[in-house]
Order: sequence, then C-alpha cells, then structure tokens
Amino acid sequence: MALKNLLVVVDNGKQAAARIDAAAALAARHDAHLTGLFIIAPPVLPSYVAGELGESVIALQRRLAQENADEAGALFRQRVELAGIGGRAEWRALRGNPTEVTEIVGRYADLVILGQVDPDEHRDVPPIHPEDVLFDCGRPVLVVPYAGRFQTIGDQVVVGWNASREAARAVNDAMALLETARKVSVLAVNPKSGLNGLGDEPGADISLHLARHGVPVTADHIKANGMDPGDMILNYATDMSADLLVMGAYGRSRLRELVLGGVTRHIMRHMTIPVLFSH
Repeated sequence: MALKNLLVVVDNGKQAAARIDAAAALAARHDAHLTGLFIIAPPVLPSYVAGELGESVIALQRRLAQENADEAGALFRQRVELAGIGGRAEWRALRGNPTEVTEIVGRYADLVILGQVDPDEHRDVPPIHPEDVLFDCGRPVLVVPYAGRFQTIGDQVVVGWNASREAARAVNDAMALLETARKVSVLAVNPKSGLNGLGDEPGADISLHLARHGVPVTADHIKANGMDPGDMILNYATDMSADLLVMGAYGRSRLRELVLGGVTRHIMRHMTIPVLFSH
C-alpha cells in the first residue's frame, strides 16, 4: 500500500512542532497529502457546575478553545510551508471527543501520526492515548516520541518480528516505508522453535518475503537473557542507528487495562525513535 494520505494530530503541547515536522518530512518523501487535525474538546463539567458558572463563563471557555485551535493551525501551516508541502496539506479543526474524532477521521487515511504521551506534561485536556486509537481506528499508527526531533523516518528500519498475526499486519502496513528504506533489519527476540515458531533461521521467511519486494533486508535474532525484551529491541534499534521501528501490537486480554502485550506497553512508554504500530 502506498502512503498517499497521512493524518497528523496536532495539539498545543511542546512537541507539536516536532511532530508536524516529522509528518511533513514523511509526506514529502512519499509525495503524500498531509492533513493536520485539531480536536476541540467540550468542557468537562458536571451539569450543576455548568449551571452555576453561567453562559458567559462557558462562552469564554469555548473562545479560548477556538484560540488554541487557531494557534495550532498557524503552527501547522508554518511548518508545512517550511517543508515545501504547503500545496499538499490541509487543516481541520473539529469538535468532539479527541480519541473518538481521531479514530473516525483516521479511517480515511493511510497512516495516523500521533504523539507519545508525556506523563510529566500538564494538559488542560486529557491526551489522546495512541493505544486507544490503534485498537479502534483500523489503521496503522505512527507514534512520535515526546522527546527529540526526527528529520528522517524510514531510512534505516528495524522490524520487530515474532511471526504473529499482528507482526505480519505491521509489515504489510509498513511496506511502502520498507520498500523505500536504505536498510531494513528484521529482529526476533527470544525466537521460539517448532511449527508455530521461527524455525532454525529466525526471520528468514519474512526476510525472503521482503526481499521479493525489493527491500534491502537482513535478519537477526537475540536472546534477552533476563533483560526486558522491549529494552533489547530499543537497544538494538539504537545500535543500528534506526530511525523507525515497525512492530505489531497485540493483546492478551479484552479488558482495556490489560489489552497491550508486555513488549508493546514497554515500547509505547519508553520509545526513543518513531514506532509504527499495527493491530
């Protein structure tokens, strides 16, 4: 699947500019259209509190929310012009629940670009958690870390591979990125053997599949030896100077608080480079 229609969610956070720049660079690389989305969340007030505040206070809150949207829109337009894609970019500011609006609008994009949640950043509106969008949107999600700037995404890629349905889906969703990469490394951590495992040469089968797509790919596998597998993946990505990690997100329970697998949860919290998740 070609990447021709990208969606980046913009807010008033300190990492918004870096996220827009990363999305714009990706759009420029793939000659894609980029939509910037800002969601104006309704005030979260009990009815009795809203009644006591009066219409004037509520109107003030709405005006401030619109000003925030206008500020974010100005930032988006500035950054896409600097990236040279102003003619292939559009801005949308919609009202509603931020997560729900993102999920709905994201279904009409090839890739949804979100920011990693910074637990130390104060926000007037609750942040969008990428895992919520990931499981309900039906599209792959690219999460940009809250720390750092990322001028290139997809030049050197690490694929986290465990032969699961989710990992296979992630590889397929990321194919346009993998086909244009300079180097792709398939990594299996603690590979299992047997019929449902990765065989005597872990990663060889998926590497052959990628090679048939013209992807410059190598395969590698490592044993965690007591270290957290998520840390092993991140350390490996650092050693490879990777600018993108591709992996499947999987769940072991239908309960929301338990839905992310351990590795997925660890990467979501501790990522140091952009990560493309698919489910």
